[in-house]
Amino acid sequence: QVQLVESGGGLVQPGGSLRLSCAVSGVSLDYYAIGWFRQAPGKEREGVSCINGKYGTTYYADSIKGRFTISRDNAKNTVTLQMNSLKTEDTAVYYCAAGLPYSDHIQALKRMDYWGQGTQVTVSS
Repeated sequence: QVQLVESGGGLVQPGGSLRLSCAVSGVSLDYYAIGWFRQAPGKEREGVSCINGKYGTTYYADSIKGRFTISRDNAKNTVTLQMNSLKTEDTAVYYCAAGLPYSDHIQALKRMDYWGQGTQVTVSS
């Protein structure tokens, strides 16, 4: 049984940092792509980052490029999203998901098979 559990969300001031973790069980990170998504109230879900376990490549949406970093710890089967220089517009529920490791990250993000329950990130002064 595949499970993904996010943690690390919370309230932070603009310019601050948060570190989200996605604990993955039931699949190996070496054979899956793990993506981070976010959904703000009234907005569509956005795929913000992805890491490909097969090729070791990463993807960042323009909205977070240069501020967020995705990484994985194979020993812990965990994927982390380090979020720096947070802005109010980063406020959303953040989800991690797992799917097949397509070389095209956009396709991988569109075809995720397993989802976590989400964690709230609020950026506010």
